[in-house]
Amino acid sequence: MKRSLLYRYTAYLQLGLALLLASGCAPTQPFFLNESPDLKYYLQTATQIEYPDVDVESLPDTTQTLRPLTIGNHDYQFWNLQLEEAVSIALANAKFFVTTSGIAEQRQNVADQFISGTADQFGSVYDVAISQSTTQSVPLTVDANGNRVLPRGVLRANQVGGVEDALAEFDAQASGFLNYSNTDRPNNSPVAATQADDVTFQQAISKRLATGGVATLRNQLVYSDNNLRDIAPNLRSVDSDYTVSIEAQVQQPLMRNRGTLINRIPVVLASLNEDVSIAEYEIQVRNLVRDVEVAYWDLYVAYRGVATAIIGRNSAIATAQFARLALENGTGTRQELAQAVEQYYQFRGLLESAIAGSNLPGSDRQGVYGAERRLRELLGISPTDGRLIRPIDEPTIARVEHDWNESVAQALYLSPELRQTKTRIKQQDLELISAKNQILPEVNLSLLYRWVGVGDHLGPPSGSDAAPVFPGSSALDTLTDGNFQEGAIRLEVTPAAFGARRELTRIRGAKLRLVRERANLQEKERLLVSRLSDAVAKVATHYQLVQTNAQRWQAAEQEVEARLAEFKNGRSPVNVVLQSQQRKAQAQIDYYRALGEYNKSLNYVDYLKGTMLANNNIMLREGPWNKKAYWDALERARERSAGKELVYGVSRPGVVRTGPLRDAASASEIIGSGTMTHGQTMSPESMMLNEPGLSSEYGDSINDPLGINLDPYRNPVEVNDQPLSELGDTPAELFSPAPDGSGLQGENVPTPAPTLESPSLSAPSLESAPNMIPTPQGQLDSTSTGQPSQWQSARHVKQPARVQPVNYDTPAPSEYVPAPVRRMAIPR
Repeated sequence: MKRSLLYRYTAYLQLGLALLLASGCAPTQPFFLNESPDLKYYLQTATQIEYPDVDVESLPDTTQTLRPLTIGNHDYQFWNLQLEEAVSIALANAKFFVTTSGIAEQRQNVADQFISGTADQFGSVYDVAISQSTTQSVPLTVDANGNRVLPRGVLRANQVGGVEDALAEFDAQASGFLNYSNTDRPNNSPVAATQADDVTFQQAISKRLATGGVATLRNQLVYSDNNLRDIAPNLRSVDSDYTVSIEAQVQQPLMRNRGTLINRIPVVLASLNEDVSIAEYEIQVRNLVRDVEVAYWDLYVAYRGVATAIIGRNSAIATAQFARLALENGTGTRQELAQAVEQYYQFRGLLESAIAGSNLPGSDRQGVYGAERRLRELLGISPTDGRLIRPIDEPTIARVEHDWNESVAQALYLSPELRQTKTRIKQQDLELISAKNQILPEVNLSLLYRWVGVGDHLGPPSGSDAAPVFPGSSALDTLTDGNFQEGAIRLEVTPAAFGARRELTRIRGAKLRLVRERANLQEKERLLVSRLSDAVAKVATHYQLVQTNAQRWQAAEQEVEARLAEFKNGRSPVNVVLQSQQRKAQAQIDYYRALGEYNKSLNYVDYLKGTMLANNNIMLREGPWNKKAYWDALERARERSAGKELVYGVSRPGVVRTGPLRDAASASEIIGSGTMTHGQTMSPESMMLNEPGLSSEYGDSINDPLGINLDPYRNPVEVNDQPLSELGDTPAELFSPAPDGSGLQGENVPTPAPTLESPSLSAPSLESAPNMIPTPQGQLDSTSTGQPSQWQSARHVKQPARVQPVNYDTPAPSEYVPAPVRRMAIPR
């Protein structure tokens, strides 16, 4: 029978092998029920470009912006904006600070880097809170007995999280476990097999102390049931028993990691990390305010550039009209007229670039529209909203002198960059203390006290008279009687390795880092004072340039009037008049550029001194907490005040702060009286340009060898220019000021540019009165097509009664546009 069964299994095996060989080794696709033919879940690529499933609502300033302002689009209204209002808008809208760090006088526009960067690369209003809420990835751990153990087994001195994360090391940690085991094992003896059921339940709460120790309260319940009583009746009184114990254990280091000084270092380091974040936040706010003011004055100068280009263009129109009259009267030439018309188009090109900006060499790169967009980026508003920002705060022309010693003291005390470095020095001090502590041997003392109760059943206490571990006894009853108590003392000593090579190297590294930070602070202070010195010197230089360019403007104004009078009487060629007009326009724009740089220099000095935010009435304060936080803080303060103060030693760790940051007036008292050196006090005249002849007493009116009064270098020059807010309320009024009634009639030749005493933006028009400039005698007519070029004579036109205002949007008719010179083919 066994033989036939073997044959049967052999036949089954052969049949299975035959089927396997028949199917071959080719892979086959599996079959699925309800398989869909479209395979909608199948992806042919693993790294295709996909769009993330993120739904963040865009800002209205992003989606509702209008088309940009360009040369062909002047549809806007003026928005008269004050500097204080601009700064307020920028701070109110600032979530991220679109600016760079550092104290550079000129910072680049970081809008393009911001678009391609990440949130961690730029400062934001969330950074301080993020620094406070940063945590370690290592959780609180306990050993098998429920005792708290430190992460990585060492003290965390290099704290990278916030204060709450550092304080979490001192939080109590609860733990527990339930363990069941069954034993059913034969014995290699005449005794029968051992059978047992054991259950262990433990719960504990452990807390790390500020002194470095660990306190643990532990409760343990053990149930045991075995057959030892069946094997040896005299060994056990009952089949099963309960053991209950309550333990109190304290572990305290005696040398390494002992004391509040060492164990509070991570908390202090975390607090100092928050101070670094707060200083960085102050730097970003300060830089934003600085950039807003710089952009504000740049926009102001751009507006002045437009006004200057308009004056120059109108001056060229007036000169071209007079050249046309001179040509008709036979006292001028067509070259003079063509040169005047060429200068008109030169000023027109300058006007167009001053309005919208241009990348051409020598042109204004941004213009009014570009500078306004730059200011809008800093304000956090849309690039175009139907309004054009116009600065209405005029820059100051008052002379400002800074007390050097006080400025140095304020810079050394108020600079947030130096405050950051000093905070890092304090951190390195604490790191050095921690490194020195780790060279001590590790000596730990452990004290354990235990209450024990054993009984036939668990309880509760019933006051039974049964003896412990006898039938009817209660484990909880035995425990509460307190008759069974145990104790243990353990002393562990683990010295450092022979030679303590790693510990000594750690100390040396901490010392070197501390020395490096201190040297870094000294160099930063030296370089900061150097930058402050350069900034104060530029204030004086820019003020002097303001006065110099104001006098240059006045001299150019007088030259233009004199050249026009000579040109009117035929005693001066037109090119001299045109050159004087160019010099006047350049002097005027140089004056406003110097004025803008002077105001930016004043701001930069306050920027380096650390007084810029205070001078702008900006204060950085902590935002409001919820009411529960204030209630808890008050309760904690009352609890501490109700206790009794015990003065048993010095404060540990030592003082790391000297209190809140004080105002600028107290800086000189804190830092010192400055770095004044003894020397001779010299009057401005004795230092002015080192020119001869400056020997008068201070306060007297003196002249240089050329007879020029040098009082303006000490006193401001009165420049009666027109504020931007009075240059018109519409683009047409700004670009084409209305005439004041003066025109080119007879012998009346208007001044082509406003004087410093009585500015006027009125000017005759070249574009709106095209037939006033006919084709001069002998000019090549290039308007005909398909016919040989012909020479034509000048046409005499009637003088209009009134000069029409200029509208720069209206293109000049092609008939009167200067034509390019036709080059004739060179005969072979």
